[in-house]
Amino acid sequence: MNIEAYRSILQARGCRMTPQRLAILRILSEADCHLTPIEVCQHAQGILPGITEATVYRTLTFLSEMGLLMAAHIGSGQMVYEIANHNHHHLICRKCSLTCEIGHERLQILYDQLKNLTGFQIDSMHVTLFGLCPSCQGTSSQSS
Repeated sequence: MNIEAYRSILQARGCRMTPQRLAILRILSEADCHLTPIEVCQHAQGILPGITEATVYRTLTFLSEMGLLMAAHIGSGQMVYEIANHNHHHLICRKCSLTCEIGHERLQILYDQLKNLTGFQIDSMHVTLFGLCPSCQGTSSQSS
């Protein structure tokens, strides 16, 4: 999605595209990985030298609430952000931090079953599962 599409979404919801929102959307659109709020802030300060950490946090929260960004916990209480351009999930190795992206279609049946079982309308399309990758499984059994 391009910046004009984000602008249109915000305008349709009665919101403006501020310089701070624009900078953060550009940073995350161009990132090839998830970014922590501190990383977003560091990049944003290169674009908007006066931007504060508090403004970055508020903007990340706002853009997430608007559905333009996806926030995810990646362990250790750390939150990361990425553009919400497709529904997907993550597998993260607890030992080496290898991250694998899993398409939502792999979990759609589970989401449907949970909805039927509980009546919940699930509106968050992100799950992070932790474990050991194949490489670390091999080293774990050797060191035990």
